Amino acid sequence: MFDFLDSGQYDVLGAFWVTVQLTFYSAIGSLVWGTVLAAMRVSPVPLMRGFGTTYVNLVRNIPLTVIILAASLGLFQTLGITLTGSDDFKVIGFRLAVLGLAAYHATFVCEALRSGINTVPVGQAEAARAMGLSFFQVLTLVVLPQAFRSVVAPLANVLIALTKNTTVAAAIGVSEAALLMKEMIETESDALFLISAMFAFGFVVLTLPTGMLLGWVSKRVAVKR
Repeated sequence: MFDFLDSGQYDVLGAFWVTVQLTFYSAIGSLVWGTVLAAMRVSPVPLMRGFGTTYVNLVRNIPLTVIILAASLGLFQTLGITLTGSDDFKVIGFRLAVLGLAAYHATFVCEALRSGINTVPVGQAEAARAMGLSFFQVLTLVVLPQAFRSVVAPLANVLIALTKNTTVAAAIGVSEAALLMKEMIETESDALFLISAMFAFGFVVLTLPTGMLLGWVSKRVAVKR
Protein backbone atom coordinates (compact mmCIF):
# COMPACT_ATOMS: atom_id res chain seq x y z
CA MET A 1 0.00 0.00 0.00
CA PHE A 2 2.85 2.36 0.84
CA ASP A 3 5.35 1.18 -1.75
CA PHE A 4 5.66 4.72 -3.10
CA LEU A 5 7.79 5.60 -0.08
CA ASP A 6 10.49 3.15 -1.18
CA SER A 7 10.22 3.67 -4.92
CA GLY A 8 12.10 6.96 -5.02
CA GLN A 9 9.21 8.54 -6.89
CA TYR A 10 8.99 11.41 -4.41
CA ASP A 11 12.02 13.32 -3.15
CA VAL A 12 10.78 14.11 0.37
CA LEU A 13 14.21 14.98 1.74
CA GLY A 14 14.87 17.24 -1.24
CA ALA A 15 11.61 19.08 -0.64
CA PHE A 16 12.46 19.63 3.01
CA TRP A 17 15.92 20.80 1.99
CA VAL A 18 14.27 23.51 -0.12
CA THR A 19 12.20 24.43 2.97
CA VAL A 20 15.39 24.71 5.02
CA GLN A 21 16.98 26.93 2.37
CA LEU A 22 13.89 29.13 2.22
CA THR A 23 13.97 29.48 5.99
CA PHE A 24 17.70 30.24 6.11
CA TYR A 25 17.80 32.93 3.44
CA SER A 26 14.49 34.49 4.52
CA ALA A 27 15.66 34.58 8.14
CA ILE A 28 18.82 36.45 7.17
CA GLY A 29 16.85 38.90 5.02
CA SER A 30 14.18 39.51 7.64
CA LEU A 31 16.80 39.99 10.39
CA VAL A 32 18.72 42.58 8.37
CA TRP A 33 15.66 44.45 7.10
CA GLY A 34 13.92 44.17 10.47
CA THR A 35 16.93 45.69 12.22
CA VAL A 36 16.93 48.59 9.75
CA LEU A 37 13.20 49.11 10.33
CA ALA A 38 13.71 49.07 14.10
CA ALA A 39 16.43 51.70 13.74
CA MET A 40 14.05 53.80 11.66
CA ARG A 41 11.27 53.49 14.24
CA VAL A 42 13.49 54.90 17.01
CA SER A 43 15.24 57.42 14.78
CA PRO A 44 15.11 61.13 15.67
CA VAL A 45 14.30 61.87 12.00
CA PRO A 46 10.48 62.15 11.59
CA LEU A 47 10.53 60.97 7.97
CA MET A 48 12.36 57.78 8.87
CA ARG A 49 10.10 57.13 11.84
CA GLY A 50 7.06 57.67 9.65
CA PHE A 51 8.31 55.28 6.97
CA GLY A 52 9.18 52.57 9.50
CA THR A 53 5.85 52.85 11.28
CA THR A 54 3.84 52.87 8.06
CA TYR A 55 5.71 49.90 6.61
CA VAL A 56 5.34 47.77 9.74
CA ASN A 57 1.65 48.55 10.28
CA LEU A 58 0.83 48.03 6.62
CA VAL A 59 2.83 44.92 5.72
CA ARG A 60 2.18 42.86 8.83
CA ASN A 61 -1.58 43.27 8.35
CA ILE A 62 -1.48 41.96 4.76
CA PRO A 63 -1.88 38.17 4.42
CA LEU A 64 1.42 36.48 3.57
CA THR A 65 -0.18 34.71 0.61
CA VAL A 66 -1.03 38.08 -0.92
CA ILE A 67 2.55 39.28 -0.49
CA ILE A 68 4.01 36.13 -2.07
CA LEU A 69 1.59 36.31 -5.00
CA ALA A 70 2.32 40.03 -5.42
CA ALA A 71 6.04 39.25 -5.61
CA SER A 72 5.40 36.66 -8.33
CA LEU A 73 2.61 38.33 -10.32
CA GLY A 74 3.69 41.92 -9.74
CA LEU A 75 7.48 41.83 -9.83
CA PHE A 76 8.06 38.90 -12.18
CA GLN A 77 5.12 38.63 -14.55
CA THR A 78 4.25 42.34 -14.74
CA LEU A 79 7.55 44.17 -14.25
CA GLY A 80 9.86 41.39 -15.42
CA ILE A 81 12.01 41.52 -12.27
CA THR A 82 13.61 38.10 -11.71
CA LEU A 83 16.36 38.83 -9.12
CA THR A 84 18.55 36.50 -11.16
CA GLY A 85 20.07 36.24 -14.61
CA SER A 86 18.62 32.76 -15.03
CA ASP A 87 15.44 31.92 -16.92
CA ASP A 88 14.79 28.93 -14.68
CA PHE A 89 11.33 29.44 -13.19
CA LYS A 90 12.28 27.42 -10.10
CA VAL A 91 15.18 29.75 -9.32
CA ILE A 92 13.06 32.84 -9.97
CA GLY A 93 10.20 31.54 -7.82
CA PHE A 94 12.57 30.63 -4.99
CA ARG A 95 14.17 34.07 -4.87
CA LEU A 96 10.84 35.88 -5.10
CA ALA A 97 9.54 33.70 -2.26
CA VAL A 98 12.57 34.60 -0.15
CA LEU A 99 11.92 38.28 -0.88
CA GLY A 100 8.26 38.04 0.13
CA LEU A 101 8.96 36.02 3.28
CA ALA A 102 11.73 38.40 4.36
CA ALA A 103 9.66 41.51 3.68
CA TYR A 104 6.78 40.12 5.76
CA HIS A 105 8.65 38.66 8.72
CA ALA A 106 10.94 41.69 8.99
CA THR A 107 7.98 43.53 10.51
CA PHE A 108 7.84 41.05 13.39
CA VAL A 109 11.61 41.19 13.83
CA CYS A 110 11.33 44.97 13.97
CA GLU A 111 8.69 44.94 16.69
CA ALA A 112 10.64 42.37 18.73
CA LEU A 113 13.78 44.48 18.47
CA ARG A 114 11.92 47.67 19.30
CA SER A 115 10.63 46.07 22.49
CA GLY A 116 14.22 45.10 23.30
CA ILE A 117 15.42 48.62 22.65
CA ASN A 118 12.83 49.92 25.09
CA THR A 119 14.32 47.72 27.84
CA VAL A 120 17.71 49.44 27.59
CA PRO A 121 17.98 52.12 30.30
CA VAL A 122 17.64 55.59 28.83
CA GLY A 123 20.55 56.77 30.92
CA GLN A 124 22.98 54.61 28.98
CA ALA A 125 22.00 56.19 25.67
CA GLU A 126 22.12 59.67 27.21
CA ALA A 127 25.58 59.00 28.64
CA ALA A 128 26.79 57.81 25.23
CA ARG A 129 25.40 60.92 23.56
CA ALA A 130 27.09 63.08 26.22
CA MET A 131 30.39 61.48 25.24
CA GLY A 132 29.89 62.79 21.72
CA LEU A 133 28.67 59.62 20.00
CA SER A 134 26.26 60.01 17.09
CA PHE A 135 22.81 58.41 17.02
CA PHE A 136 24.12 55.64 14.76
CA GLN A 137 27.04 54.93 17.10
CA VAL A 138 24.81 54.90 20.17
CA LEU A 139 22.41 52.53 18.44
CA THR A 140 25.02 50.09 17.13
CA LEU A 141 27.51 50.16 20.00
CA VAL A 142 25.29 50.57 23.07
CA VAL A 143 21.62 49.90 22.42
CA LEU A 144 21.32 47.14 19.81
CA PRO A 145 23.80 44.70 21.43
CA GLN A 146 21.72 44.75 24.62
CA ALA A 147 18.43 44.71 22.71
CA PHE A 148 19.41 41.58 20.77
CA ARG A 149 20.37 39.77 23.96
CA SER A 150 16.98 40.50 25.50
CA VAL A 151 14.86 39.39 22.53
CA VAL A 152 16.41 36.05 21.56
CA ALA A 153 13.24 34.22 22.65
CA PRO A 154 10.85 36.46 20.63
CA LEU A 155 13.14 36.19 17.62
CA ALA A 156 13.10 32.41 18.02
CA ASN A 157 9.30 32.53 17.80
CA VAL A 158 9.57 34.57 14.61
CA LEU A 159 12.00 32.01 13.16
CA ILE A 160 9.66 29.13 14.00
CA ALA A 161 6.73 30.98 12.42
CA LEU A 162 8.88 31.68 9.36
CA THR A 163 9.75 27.98 9.02
CA LYS A 164 6.08 27.03 9.02
CA ASN A 165 5.10 29.92 6.75
CA THR A 166 7.47 28.73 4.01
CA THR A 167 4.56 26.47 2.99
CA VAL A 168 2.95 29.55 1.43
CA ALA A 169 5.70 29.52 -1.22
CA ALA A 170 3.88 26.57 -2.78
CA ALA A 171 1.36 29.12 -4.08
CA ILE A 172 3.91 30.28 -6.67
CA GLY A 173 5.24 26.82 -7.49
CA VAL A 174 8.31 26.64 -5.25
CA SER A 175 9.05 22.94 -4.85
CA GLU A 176 9.22 22.88 -1.06
CA ALA A 177 7.61 20.41 1.35
CA ALA A 178 4.02 21.69 1.16
CA LEU A 179 3.91 21.50 -2.63
CA LEU A 180 5.21 17.94 -2.61
CA MET A 181 2.70 16.99 0.09
CA LYS A 182 -0.10 18.36 -2.09
CA GLU A 183 1.12 16.35 -5.08
CA MET A 184 1.44 13.17 -3.01
CA ILE A 185 -2.04 13.53 -1.55
CA GLU A 186 -3.49 14.00 -5.04
CA THR A 187 -1.80 10.90 -6.45
CA GLU A 188 -1.71 8.69 -3.33
CA SER A 189 -5.11 9.48 -1.81
CA ASP A 190 -5.27 6.12 -0.05
CA ALA A 191 -2.29 7.14 2.10
CA LEU A 192 -3.65 10.52 3.17
CA PHE A 193 -3.08 10.00 6.90
CA LEU A 194 0.45 8.65 6.45
CA ILE A 195 1.47 11.48 4.15
CA SER A 196 0.04 14.15 6.46
CA ALA A 197 1.70 12.59 9.51
CA MET A 198 5.02 12.31 7.68
CA PHE A 199 5.14 15.97 6.70
CA ALA A 200 3.85 17.11 10.08
CA PHE A 201 6.66 15.16 11.72
CA GLY A 202 9.14 16.76 9.33
CA PHE A 203 8.13 20.25 10.39
CA VAL A 204 8.27 19.25 14.06
CA VAL A 205 11.84 18.06 13.49
CA LEU A 206 12.70 21.43 11.95
CA THR A 207 11.03 23.66 14.53
CA LEU A 208 11.20 21.89 17.90
CA PRO A 209 15.02 21.67 18.18
CA THR A 210 15.27 25.27 16.97
CA GLY A 211 12.94 26.48 19.71
CA MET A 212 14.74 24.47 22.39
CA LEU A 213 18.19 25.63 21.29
CA LEU A 214 17.30 29.31 21.06
CA GLY A 215 15.41 29.08 24.36
CA TRP A 216 18.63 27.86 25.98
CA VAL A 217 20.62 30.62 24.26
CA SER A 218 18.09 33.19 25.49
CA LYS A 219 18.69 32.18 29.09
CA ARG A 220 22.47 32.19 28.63
CA VAL A 221 22.72 35.65 27.08
CA ALA A 222 19.88 37.41 28.94
CA VAL A 223 20.83 40.83 30.27
CA LYS A 224 20.69 40.92 34.07
CA ARG A 225 18.85 44.03 35.23
